[in-house]
Amino acid sequence: MFAGFPVEDLVFLAVSLVVAGALTGLLAGVFGVGGGALVVPVLYEVFRVIGVPEDVRMPLCVGTSLAVIIPTSIRSFNAHRAKGMVDMSILKIWAVPVVLGVILGSYIARFAPPDLFKIIFVIVAVFSALRLLFAADRWKLGAQMPGKLLMSIYGAVIGVLSALMGIGGGQLSSLFMTFYGRPIHQAVATSSGLGVIISIPGALGFIYAGWPKMAVLPPLSLGYVSLIGFLLFVPTSVWTAPIGARLAHRLSKRKLEVVFGLFLLTVAGRFVWSLVA
Repeated sequence: MFAGFPVEDLVFLAVSLVVAGALTGLLAGVFGVGGGALVVPVLYEVFRVIGVPEDVRMPLCVGTSLAVIIPTSIRSFNAHRAKGMVDMSILKIWAVPVVLGVILGSYIARFAPPDLFKIIFVIVAVFSALRLLFAADRWKLGAQMPGKLLMSIYGAVIGVLSALMGIGGGQLSSLFMTFYGRPIHQAVATSSGLGVIISIPGALGFIYAGWPKMAVLPPLSLGYVSLIGFLLFVPTSVWTAPIGARLAHRLSKRKLEVVFGLFLLTVAGRFVWSLVA
């Protein structure tokens, strides 16, 4: 026994998180996301098995995911930038409104019911997936990116939703950029930089949001951030992120869209099941 947990549960926890970390890094590189769309459902199942209470389980998953995204996004962003695919002008416009949105989302997380996180996750994931799978290039809002005001508004929305979903904002910003005619590969590469902007204030915000719940959170938690989850996810996710980035640039545009769409539907289906079960 260690801190009230059987040894076999700790072994299960460690193996699950190390393997999931490797897959997270791969997805971060391939899709330009921080990997939160995988981290959150994996952590949800792991924390369920070890008995984390339902009312704090989902926000603990989201906060830990945001912490994990920090090094993964940095690694993925550097790999994409080295290939010259990142549009830094977009990131500069989004930086401040995205951070403000993350702060607002973290504040909401302090008072939100657990199901709110799941519902937002499902809505955004399904909408993104349907656009990728069935509409392809037909859903367009314009031939070029909009003005700074609309870009700033959308950046704030990305920040709020990303904080509540535990993601780096990759699928949201990629969706927006492709609506305005940007190629999927450039959208993916630029979105990897957004994960860096979102994850750091997001993780700090969830530490704050979970501080009043410390008494019911599992050992080695810092607010809604599990230090165990962070330490076991990070090494393999950082290692595999550049591999995913290289793979992304070898895939065709359509293959990248289909694979990403199916992945998002799978994740959404899991959370719908948890809401109705």
